[in-house]
Amino acid sequence: MTRFAFIDREKAHHDVAVLCRLLKVSRSGFYAWLSRPPSARAVADAVLTEQIRTAFDDNRRVYGAPRIHAELAEAGVRVGRKRVARLMRQAGIVGCHRRKQPLSTTRPDPKAEAAPDRVDRKFVATAPNQLWVADVTYVPTVQGWLYLACVTDVFSRMVIGWSMASRRRTDLVVDAVAMAVHRRGGHVPGVIHHSDRGGEYSSHALERELRRHGALASMGSVADCFDNALAESVFATLECELFDQQPAGRFTTRREAKLAVFDYLETFYNPRRRHSALGQIAPATFEARHTLTTAA
Repeated sequence: MTRFAFIDREKAHHDVAVLCRLLKVSRSGFYAWLSRPPSARAVADAVLTEQIRTAFDDNRRVYGAPRIHAELAEAGVRVGRKRVARLMRQAGIVGCHRRKQPLSTTRPDPKAEAAPDRVDRKFVATAPNQLWVADVTYVPTVQGWLYLACVTDVFSRMVIGWSMASRRRTDLVVDAVAMAVHRRGGHVPGVIHHSDRGGEYSSHALERELRRHGALASMGSVADCFDNALAESVFATLECELFDQQPAGRFTTRREAKLAVFDYLETFYNPRRRHSALGQIAPATFEARHTLTTAA
């Protein structure tokens, strides 16, 4: 911001003569600047700022500069990322920020036998249905916790299975896996289902469900978030972009929360939300491109 622009912004609160004297500019210079038409750069910045604001509003007001830049690029707007960041900063447009201290929801069963760690923190897949990660998080509501279990395909970051319940039971994770399997055609031989050591994931019911569909169970070590980092990342995004946007940081009812989670996952996260790990492409688009490439 130039000194003249600062004076123009503050002239409603302070005397122009005083501001000019403090900033060591002349009043005549300020009024001459004020009477000039805006420069071509200023006009272009104003137009670009409106385009940024539209992209921000169209994406639930959660995107920061990198994803806004990708939105503009896809729309044919050629602009540098630093310029986008500068204009967002000047316009007070700020994307959401993740929680700093998420609560742990892992409850291991000391009597259960854990599956081997088949991933070893290598969250890499070259095609769909090679590696899935799963976890459970909580959704805060005035009525109490709503638990959410998700299954994410590492290849595309798509949440392919999810389930919600007011109580944390084995059915919660079994239902999420059943949805993921159904979405992938009913049989997924060889896919690795990786989770933490929560009691639900070491249950016989989940073991039977995975074996029935040809999936292999995998578990990280106890109390180590890095062993299931990708699933934790999905939930961090969900918490930042959906849960934390609610008044007072929580939903009013569990039903309201269920509808909001469904809407977020199925109308925004999977089909539209850009992921930096995918080159700022949405999961559904990433999988569709892979399918076309494979077919070709």
